[in-house]
Amino acid sequence: MNILKIPSMKKKEYDAFIAQEFVSRIAFKGDYPYIAPFLYVFDGQFIYFLSTKYGKKVELLHTNPQVAVEIENYSSNMSEYRFVTLQGRINEVDERSEKLKARQMFVDMIKKNNLSPNVLAALGHSPEDPLESLLEEERSTVWKLVDVKGIVALKSS
Repeated sequence: MNILKIPSMKKKEYDAFIAQEFVSRIAFKGDYPYIAPFLYVFDGQFIYFLSTKYGKKVELLHTNPQVAVEIENYSSNMSEYRFVTLQGRINEVDERSEKLKARQMFVDMIKKNNLSPNVLAALGHSPEDPLESLLEEERSTVWKLVDVKGIVALKSS
């Protein structure tokens, strides 16, 4: 019996895939594994995340920043699928200009994908707030994936 391996994506292909998607899942280390969904943006070098300033995910990131990030896309019948997992560390972004750049990327991504204003609640804002409040107020934390130690990028054949 032959075992069929799922085809891998090359770097150029998985970079393009990461750039087109905007929802990820992050697995954190804790007493038990913990997984949470995150919106993200990709600048071609780093993946940035925004989160509220509270919650279990923030506690876990401060305790142990080592994570696994998963990004996926699949057709409803699973005839086509792609996914990437990256193991690395998530750091809080402190530099003002980098935070503003990432926040602008989030505003642009939300507009480009015509996301509901309800998404602002996941970022520490009210859905009634203007989208630009992401730039003007720091109700959310900007995080960045760094020191990626492993990447698995697979796709349907």
